[in-house]
Amino acid sequence: MEKRTEGSGSQLIRVVLTGPECTGKSTLAQQLASHFKTVYVPEYAREYIGNLCRPYNYDDVSHIAEMQRKQVREIADQANGIAFIDTYLIITKVWFQVVFGRCPEWIDEELSRKTIDLYLLCSADIPWTPDQVRENGGEMREKLYMMYKSELEKLGCPYAVITGIGEQRLSNAIQAVNGFTGYLSKQQDH
Repeated sequence: MEKRTEGSGSQLIRVVLTGPECTGKSTLAQQLASHFKTVYVPEYAREYIGNLCRPYNYDDVSHIAEMQRKQVREIADQANGIAFIDTYLIITKVWFQVVFGRCPEWIDEELSRKTIDLYLLCSADIPWTPDQVRENGGEMREKLYMMYKSELEKLGCPYAVITGIGEQRLSNAIQAVNGFTGYLSKQQDH
């Protein structure tokens, strides 16, 4: 896999945190950005849905998907060789399918472009805590996990499953990112 060259001439590795609700994606994105001294893209959907004064609809999720794509494109100017993205189009695609039974075609087209270098698939091995925007606790978490994993495999996307509680989860994520970046370095040396 090649690292893409951005406008500044630097190479950027994009890493997406994905997985069911309440699996530590937001916390990990912040922690990984801090560890690697770079930036992260926060989860846009949480902010957007949290500020709605009505139930969300198909157009709302379409807007969220468009913003996710825009944020990923714009992150290159701020990143330090690597950028972390809290939630991206695989989650949104599955959200469309589960809630609405359909998905905009452009999402599959965008995912097939493989603009993301590595996905960290967070397992549902930490407790689910309800809040105003979370909808899928219980058995649905495992079902969604399997749907995300299936999408990653169908697309042939590089991914690592992240497990563990607290510092162990962070350590596992750092190890996965270091392993991937080490692999890329070896590929470029050949």
